[in-house]
Amino acid sequence: MPMRRKRTSRKDAAAGERSDPRAPTPSGKLRRALMRNIVFTIGPDRLTRGMLSRAHLRHGILVREIEVVSPRWPRPFDGLRIGHFSDLHVGSMIPLERGLEAVSLLAAEQPDLVVCTGDVVDLHAIAVEPIFRAMAGIRSPLGAAFVLGNHDELDDPRLVARMAADAGVLVLDDTTLEIRRHGTPLRIAGIGWAKTVAECATKVDQAGGREADLLLAHNPRAFRRAIEHGIPLTLSGHTHGGQVALPGRPTASLAIGHRYRAGLYEQMHSRLYVTTGVGSWFPLRVNCPPEVAIITMRSSGGAREERGTGT
Repeated sequence: MPMRRKRTSRKDAAAGERSDPRAPTPSGKLRRALMRNIVFTIGPDRLTRGMLSRAHLRHGILVREIEVVSPRWPRPFDGLRIGHFSDLHVGSMIPLERGLEAVSLLAAEQPDLVVCTGDVVDLHAIAVEPIFRAMAGIRSPLGAAFVLGNHDELDDPRLVARMAADAGVLVLDDTTLEIRRHGTPLRIAGIGWAKTVAECATKVDQAGGREADLLLAHNPRAFRRAIEHGIPLTLSGHTHGGQVALPGRPTASLAIGHRYRAGLYEQMHSRLYVTTGVGSWFPLRVNCPPEVAIITMRSSGGAREERGTGT
């Protein structure tokens, strides 16, 4: 059953990044983000007369297929296919069409569930309703879900969440959704942006993470608490995989501040997948292609194991 809870040009998207003179004064976080955008994105691209951004957008989006096994995954949902994308960063560098391309690639795979783990917008909360409508339009049997990332919260997080909800995408903000199949529940928890390990842990607990089977969290630091609760699968983004990595070594990257940088991590019976995302902070990717992911979940062993109480 579906979850219930309640062609714009690049020039147009860039225009949406400009401040409305009637809008409130930007927050300190947004002002700092705008300055970083000038230094690391707009500046280098202008110095190269747009060459960097044009080359960046010529990179095809990879459809990465991963099979993940956890003995705690509920057996009635064995074989569930989850379409996962993150970090579109639609704005001055990444056009709306790029986000729609990513969703279209997932739609072609016909996943059972489609999820976005945040940062749909880059700086300002520009009009990204078409992306959320495309998500809902996939008509996955279990629906579409979204959690906000740190960039979604820079300008107007309520507006971003409302755009998603109005399109028919479930927004999980420190909450849990339960879906049943043959009497067995699949509990999907989602948390809003949290920066530190401790903040992530608090939000996971608030969302009912002790009973969750799937955790959606923009920040992969939430996996620390997921391990303690025995959550079978956590999906995250945020790191972009560092955008620059050594050949064949996705974890040897510029994401030096992150323990979980890119790809699949396993600890005890808990699994984490960190996508490298679709968009970018700066107009360069080396050995770290933009991607969307199709994750097939598998149970293992006999009956579903009892989970611990965590610490």
